[in-house]
Amino acid sequence: MLRRDISNGAGQKVETQLFGEMSLTTHHEIPATPDKMILGYLDATASPVLTVESGDTVTLHSFPAGGRASLPASGVPADYLAALDALPPGPGPHFMTGPVYVRGAKPGDTLQVDILAAVPRMDWGFVSIMPLLGTLPDEFTDYETIHPKIDRERNVCLLPWGTELPLDPFFGIIGVAPPAAWGRCTSSVPRAFGGNMDNKELKPGTTLYLPVFNEGALFMAGDGHGVQGDGEVCITALETGLTGTFRLTVRSDLDIKTPFAETPTHLMSIGLDEDLDDAAKQAVREMVHHICARTNLSRNQAYMLCSLIGDLRVTQTVDGNKGVHMMLAKTYL
Repeated sequence: MLRRDISNGAGQKVETQLFGEMSLTTHHEIPATPDKMILGYLDATASPVLTVESGDTVTLHSFPAGGRASLPASGVPADYLAALDALPPGPGPHFMTGPVYVRGAKPGDTLQVDILAAVPRMDWGFVSIMPLLGTLPDEFTDYETIHPKIDRERNVCLLPWGTELPLDPFFGIIGVAPPAAWGRCTSSVPRAFGGNMDNKELKPGTTLYLPVFNEGALFMAGDGHGVQGDGEVCITALETGLTGTFRLTVRSDLDIKTPFAETPTHLMSIGLDEDLDDAAKQAVREMVHHICARTNLSRNQAYMLCSLIGDLRVTQTVDGNKGVHMMLAKTYL
């Protein structure tokens, strides 16, 4: 096997020759400028900010969701302020970088998103209690925003009352454009296109599979989180800016209808519904389907295996469509 790396001014190109076959991939970086971002919506008519080949990698930058009300008194990056000034508010509060057009992707395909990196790019984040939002909106009406400090060298954040937490960064939003017939969709509610899933397992090392609804898929990501518990109960994680890298690959051999993921050790099904019970049902149903697709087990056997070793977890309870995901160890397949 011969592997040769080539660098140029436009990006890093990696040539790999294996048994006489040559593949060429390119690394791209999208700058953190307002013209490369969307604020608050996903839309099939949005113009791509970058076109890539299947298998290329893309580095992008994100800003926290929220807006000026969530900013600290100092330390706000100039590019974040520029984005707040330039982008008109959408129906949701989330900055997303993209969309990225992936050549060869067509409706009915699957976009394989390998999450390669997610690194904080700011020295602070915010956590808020907001009116009418969160899991207990009627019980928490003393609204408040805090700004934990982020120590990027030590990979921790410090809460105002002295507690130190390890960071576990991930992008709250990873998605593709919705079907054109759905029109402009708010960034707040996750759906079949992915979007605001707020799933802390979608971090570096995980592969996410998304159904493609439009030519080019129109991939985007944003809503950086420094750390979050399952549930995200008060409405926010540690909202902060991240720099992330993704490999985008078109899979015409996979036919999926809703997001699905896997880590090096586990399969991960994802259920999204206004009703938490229905979200759980979807997560179980999807896991049974994927087990059967990967093994010789019957549906009954797959269902029983889910009951024995599948762990259902509440992803989030605050995004309109609630989330439940099931983790199932690949060892037992």
